Amino acid sequence: MIASNKAILRYRIIDRCLRSTAKPYPTKEELRAACEEELYGSTDGAHVCDSTIEKDLFALRMEHDAPIKFSRRYNGYYYTDKEYSIDEIPLNEKDIEAIKMAANILDQFKNASIFKQFNYAIGKILDRVNVASSEKSSELEKFVQFEDMPSAQGSEWLEPILEGIRTKMKVQFNYQSFSDTEKKWRRIHPYLLKEYRHRWYLIGRNELKDKVQTFGLDRISDLTILTEKFETSADFDPNLFFRYSIGITANNGTPEKIVIQTNELLSKYLLSQPLHNSQEYLGGKKDKHQFSYFLLPSFELKMTLLGFGSEVKILEPSTLQQEIKETAKSIAKLYKGK
Repeated sequence: MIASNKAILRYRIIDRCLRSTAKPYPTKEELRAACEEELYGSTDGAHVCDSTIEKDLFALRMEHDAPIKFSRRYNGYYYTDKEYSIDEIPLNEKDIEAIKMAANILDQFKNASIFKQFNYAIGKILDRVNVASSEKSSELEKFVQFEDMPSAQGSEWLEPILEGIRTKMKVQFNYQSFSDTEKKWRRIHPYLLKEYRHRWYLIGRNELKDKVQTFGLDRISDLTILTEKFETSADFDPNLFFRYSIGITANNGTPEKIVIQTNELLSKYLLSQPLHNSQEYLGGKKDKHQFSYFLLPSFELKMTLLGFGSEVKILEPSTLQQEIKETAKSIAKLYKGK
């Protein structure tokens, strides 16, 4: 059972390598090294050998109908069907058992400092696997409904960007922001990867503009790791960069004291789940409860506050109060005469 579980994990790693657009046409040695590094933290061949990868490739073709071919031109393996992924194949009992084993191992270490921020994610995995293994899949949806988030594009760039951060190598890519009509080339010193609302972002110094900027991975294409090294700016500290932020905006403006007033129901919600670690409850009664924050008045903060509708009133600062007023007026105009 242990060997089968490890084989399933290797299949997933091989599948991801074959679908990678950053490093297409992986060789047998590259597939072997990727499996060994992810499963054992080494690449010396002590745990995964070439013959194991050959058997895995054969099993993927035979058992999962994987369209794997070898390219003589590029001296590596590839999928003839670019849309194929083992992730689209329903999980069987062995798959679920492998995931459950891995999740249980993570659960043993969830209170370690390095994993504390992932407690919620580890808990969700365990919940889903435990429920799935106790009910037939055909019956499960009648009793349990899990939150389902659409997957965002750009996850294929996580590995090469992380490699650039680790080795301090510059990266270059095509980028099209939501406000641009065309893609533009960027040369970046990669500093940090950050996830926000199931999307990944790269924070790095734009070499041309000489400033730290944020780039959504879903808007990146044609990324390559360059051979040029860079030095991280002394004024960049990843632990401080987002200290005063809600969301992904961090380097626009100066943090301010923000005071809001809420009704009693929302105050209970905010006390149970604070908006930010700077939140302070200032007290109140009935439908006038006050909270203070020290934050950047960013777009994400405004959208969060507007999302509470009439349950929140901005008391300070006056500039943010006025901005929310103007937005509320614009919203009202959309429904005028309806």
